Amino acid sequence: MAPSRGLGCRLLRSIFVNTALHSRDMSIRHRAYISFAEQLANPANRVQSYISRSRDPFVNLSIEDYILRTSPPDSTVLFLYTNRPCVVIGRNQNPWSEVNLGILKAATSPGRTAKNTEPPAIGDVDLVRRRSGGGAVFHDEGNLNWSITCPRTVFTRDKHAEMVVRALREVGVERARVNERHDIVLDQGHKRHAADPQDTHQTAYTIDEEGPRPLKVSGSAYKLTRARALHHATLLLASPNLHIIPQYLHSPAKSSIQAKGVESVSSPVSNIGLDVEMFQTRLQQEFSVMYRHQGKSPIIEVLGEEHLKIPEIKKGYDELKTHDWMWSQTPQFTLLLEGPARTEIEVDVRHGIIQAIETKGDRVPAKMLEELRMALIGQKLRHIGDWTQFLQSRIEPWHSDYGVIADRLETLLPVPQLGGP
Repeated sequence: MAPSRGLGCRLLRSIFVNTALHSRDMSIRHRAYISFAEQLANPANRVQSYISRSRDPFVNLSIEDYILRTSPPDSTVLFLYTNRPCVVIGRNQNPWSEVNLGILKAATSPGRTAKNTEPPAIGDVDLVRRRSGGGAVFHDEGNLNWSITCPRTVFTRDKHAEMVVRALREVGVERARVNERHDIVLDQGHKRHAADPQDTHQTAYTIDEEGPRPLKVSGSAYKLTRARALHHATLLLASPNLHIIPQYLHSPAKSSIQAKGVESVSSPVSNIGLDVEMFQTRLQQEFSVMYRHQGKSPIIEVLGEEHLKIPEIKKGYDELKTHDWMWSQTPQFTLLLEGPARTEIEVDVRHGIIQAIETKGDRVPAKMLEELRMALIGQKLRHIGDWTQFLQSRIEPWHSDYGVIADRLETLLPVPQLGGP
């Protein structure tokens, strides 16, 4: 039976209205990202402030880098964002020595579940290599990331950490201060003593080295260009994963790897216990007060994934997701591997590619050493999803000694099957 004319008209009207609404929404989003690009680059906008609605770490880090490269040389820009669960390592770090990659693999590989010895599953956990230096950190929705891009001539490593401390104290977090490593910590002294409330490096609870250690709530990283400086940092406000963060950032291979590059410095961490959205607003206010001498109030805008329409941001986003950026950026390292019968094997890796395999002493049979070299030298680690399967497909006949080596490599050099070209 044919539909009535009334039903057909209503259907056409519905399609027309939905199409018009979609077109209007796309037009608004198009104007938004074009407006952002123009606004950011305008030399008249010396103080700007942005918040991202995206939870994608690849999007947010790419927007952040775009701000660094595109904002006027004498401008100061605040960018706030919150990421879904991910581990973010520094540009010059080794993921095998900084991250428990086996846990990421359990969380991300199809058909696998976490073992009893692994932390509770929290869903997919991204692994991201940022463009700045510094150590490995864990991000989630309870962790506010704050970022300041400013002229290099006025940059110091404490300047904006002090701004964040002032904002924390305004909402009652009186134990917050900047320590000698430029991180933000909460002092753990039990007795209150006299202190200057304007001193952002001391609190009424600061104690000497023999007392309880301060708890780290914010760690920083930096990137400097010829004219600009980027200071970005985490801020643990209300992470639901605080109890398992150390397990993600503790690699079972750390003691077995001799590596170049930057190593993370571990510290006891804590939540501050503040609402993320509330503190975002408070931090924006503190930023406005700090830079009110420059005249106009800062421009404030909300950003999102539609800003991937800007070619430079999309290019940065695509690069961060490539295997080359994630694995090949790794500085040279040597894995010291204990084989069967307490033999010692050295595996030399450069840019994520196995370059050499050597032994200490003469305990490893010459034939075994040659087989391992034939199977592994020249191989990219990212192409080895399962060490046992990989070696079995290349070594014949197979025997238990090779299985011992494969199991050890699976523990020390796992490669999570991450997305990306």
